Amino acid sequence: MSEVRYSVGIDLGTTHCVISYVDLQQSDDDVVLTVLPIPQLIGPGMIEEKPQLASFTYLPHSAEMVEGATALPWSAKPDYLVGEIARNMGSKTPIRLVASAKSWLCHAGVDCKQAILPAEAPEDVQRISPFTASKAYLQHLRDAWNHRFPDHRLEHQDVTITVPASFDPAARELTVEAARSVGLGQAVLLEEPQAALYSWIENSEGDWRNHVSVGDVILVIDVGGGTTDLSLIAVTEQDGNLQLTRVAVGDHILLGGDNMDLALAYTIKAKLEQEGGKKLESWQLQSLTHACREAKEKLFNQADLSSMPIVVASRGSSLIGGTLRTELTRDELNRVLVEGFLPHVPVQEKPVVRPRSGLRSAGLPYAQDAGITRHLAAFLSRQKDATSEFAHAANAEHASFLHPTAVLFNGGVLKAGELSERLMTILNNWLQTEQAPGARLLQGADLDLAVARGAAYYGFVRKGKGVRIKGGTAASYYVGVESAMPAVPGLPPEVEALCIAPFGMEEGTEQELPNDEFGLIIGEPVRFRFFASKTRRDDQVGSRLESWSDEELEELDEIEIVLPEEGKAPGEIVPVHLSSSVTEVGTLELKAVSNRDDKRWKIEFDVRGMES
Repeated sequence: MSEVRYSVGIDLGTTHCVISYVDLQQSDDDVVLTVLPIPQLIGPGMIEEKPQLASFTYLPHSAEMVEGATALPWSAKPDYLVGEIARNMGSKTPIRLVASAKSWLCHAGVDCKQAILPAEAPEDVQRISPFTASKAYLQHLRDAWNHRFPDHRLEHQDVTITVPASFDPAARELTVEAARSVGLGQAVLLEEPQAALYSWIENSEGDWRNHVSVGDVILVIDVGGGTTDLSLIAVTEQDGNLQLTRVAVGDHILLGGDNMDLALAYTIKAKLEQEGGKKLESWQLQSLTHACREAKEKLFNQADLSSMPIVVASRGSSLIGGTLRTELTRDELNRVLVEGFLPHVPVQEKPVVRPRSGLRSAGLPYAQDAGITRHLAAFLSRQKDATSEFAHAANAEHASFLHPTAVLFNGGVLKAGELSERLMTILNNWLQTEQAPGARLLQGADLDLAVARGAAYYGFVRKGKGVRIKGGTAASYYVGVESAMPAVPGLPPEVEALCIAPFGMEEGTEQELPNDEFGLIIGEPVRFRFFASKTRRDDQVGSRLESWSDEELEELDEIEIVLPEEGKAPGEIVPVHLSSSVTEVGTLELKAVSNRDDKRWKIEFDVRGMES
């Protein structure tokens, strides 16, 4: 087994993956982070090295690729086509393209190990699971690393994989399991907003302490391809040294670049139908969405362009005249994206919630309200007292929302100056209305690569070589305990919420719940209900809630399992006490310990969407 030479950070993103590393043998004062160029197919038989691996999988028809056209430096015939070739081929045949696998991992309504993607594919198209797609990206990154460093294989290095701060325990467990399945069982998890801040600290070359001070509250706004992730990090002091503490995270909001691309596609669809007098089919809309993504990126990145051509194939036509053509203008881009996704709203305005239809097509549970600024306002209002335990960072008495003093952007969407400037303007307008100082923007972050770079730096920090952000669990977690009341017609048994992990419970710690004995059913299917709270900070392990509001506790997906009998009779009720822990890799575990013989049953969080 080779020595641990490198700390490796993997950004397993919704639209792109990045791998970065730092040599652990270099001195503390000479930290050099490097982004690994990733060899990947860009077309049949064509390989290029790129800093990002597109998080797309293409499932070709058996006759679509000739022998040898998919060979990579480490495999003559890889199991799946991933990366730039998948994105390119999928733009022409979107029914064979798997996208947003990461978002599906946190979808409570599906079994993430079932072959459900592409969701809109006809029956004759092969499908794979979100878990398989995530595993394919990790395998490609592992193989690319091992090709570059055969003497320091990735399986033997310190590996940190990033996840959204809002990922629930089941999604975190699935990510760890995917890593384990490709030999990366040593990988630990890190929240993406924390990784972005680590990258900013590293990039400042030791000067970060001159940009923040005790009492600062840093708002990290991460708008990526699939999600909007919000976090608050307080700058505190301990023994005369600056300390960073993550004090709040937002909900898992499926709202990002994918939504923007779709909004542009519908805008161009309406224009094409008006110009041509013909309705576009669903497969054309998918192709149009990919075309709009490329046009959007070019318009945002090249200020001198006033428009970009959009070309969509037309079924059953000759090559000449077999396409529909129009353009996406900069005015349309600003109207649809800036005004539509970042509207000027007062801080009291909340996201719009509409009654859902009883029936809907299969797909991701996207946010109903596309207004990112409304989601931000709701988050800051809900977290008004998040810094109350820190005297220097406490909010003013009259504040109606938490007042951040600094902002760090992350995510490819916010590379667009029009969008990042609009966000800062709106946030500072809110602060101004409450006579609070304006927030300043922390400059210098590479929005595409920061998460992977920060994850690699985190491995360096874990060796005791830098400042560490104090985090722990991103929410307080509870398990439902059903009362043993007699049956009452028309009334279900009452349920209490028992706190099994308080907010901020740190990795590598375990706590036994005090003085409570429960009856655990063995050898038969049983259901566990779990809840999470982003606002209840004072509950301790063992705290019981008899009632709560929808704003206080959110119910997570229910888990159904059969606990092994281990010498017990099926259906036997065993008296147990509970123990909870946050593992070193960052996942939550709940164990039931027999009061009779110390036998233990682990209640897994990676069971999702199982049939009853």
